[in-house]
Amino acid sequence: MPRVRVALVCGGQSSEHGISCLSTGSVLAAIDRERFDVSVLGITREGGWAALDNPNLELSGDVLPEVATATHSALAGPALLEGFDVIFPLLHGAYGEDGAIQGLMESAKMRYVGSGVLASATSMEKSAMKQLLTSAELPTPDHVSFRFADWVLDPKGIESEITEHLPLPVFVKPSRAGSSQGISKVKSAADLGKAIAAAGEHDARIIVEEGVIGREVECAVLQSASGEIMVSVPGEIIVDSKFEFYDFAAKYLENSTTLVVPADIDGEVVKEIQAMAQEAFIALGCEGLARVDFFLTAEGPLINEINTMPGFTPTSMYPRLWDASGVSYKELISILIDEALARPTTILR
Repeated sequence: MPRVRVALVCGGQSSEHGISCLSTGSVLAAIDRERFDVSVLGITREGGWAALDNPNLELSGDVLPEVATATHSALAGPALLEGFDVIFPLLHGAYGEDGAIQGLMESAKMRYVGSGVLASATSMEKSAMKQLLTSAELPTPDHVSFRFADWVLDPKGIESEITEHLPLPVFVKPSRAGSSQGISKVKSAADLGKAIAAAGEHDARIIVEEGVIGREVECAVLQSASGEIMVSVPGEIIVDSKFEFYDFAAKYLENSTTLVVPADIDGEVVKEIQAMAQEAFIALGCEGLARVDFFLTAEGPLINEINTMPGFTPTSMYPRLWDASGVSYKELISILIDEALARPTTILR
């Protein structure tokens, strides 16, 4: 049997460019070469494309890898995708995890790993995600969302709305960013403006969430080629006390977090979290994979957010959760590609 032709796509125009390259390097090193004929395509921060031969996609000290040079423009680059059986877009954040590249692949009738246009877009846009979770009667932290432009026009009005609805401290976030980029923990109303301005550098829409007190717990969801939706054991993230919260540096650069897999949680609570993760996956219309992030509070679990293309290095939480659940990293890659190949190449599915 001929090998399945797979294109790994990395980089992209979001602030998570380097993390995408790390994820792709890990998949490239582990993928089953007996089954898959693999190529790597890179997207620069400006949107240009290039086929990458023998790419170096490893962390060098604190320096993340990067797709620096393009051979094709943003308009011409997608032609590089032609001829592949399946695309694995290991792109995190804007233009990669938000439905943009998924729309490109749908219109070209290409098979690809991960959620479709709608699920990708709504999972990425935190205020839309919360509306869908609430409509499915799934608990999520209270929040206020608004356009950054509205804050520029009326900063005092927006800040008053926040303080009236949410007790301090709060978390100010870009609505469509990831890896904790642009997020600030705000303890004083006087600091809201600075935090909103910082978030506005990453997105045109801002979300402000209540400061939930609870343990940070995550579950991995995986859909098989037959359509079965499986949920991993939960894992817990314990952040070094020198960090205010699980920010970008704590996640990727400081080695200041401990991932406890599986998490030390009561069995009945584990079942509740797993059921909520599966329900959230279905409610948002996800496919292939997702990581569902929770706060475990004294009153029970709250869904913080859903990531449709989570970090994918062997030390990232998503693969580690599956490894602890009996699915190896190499096997996980194969399951995701097989699921993508089993789907029809149309959005009407």
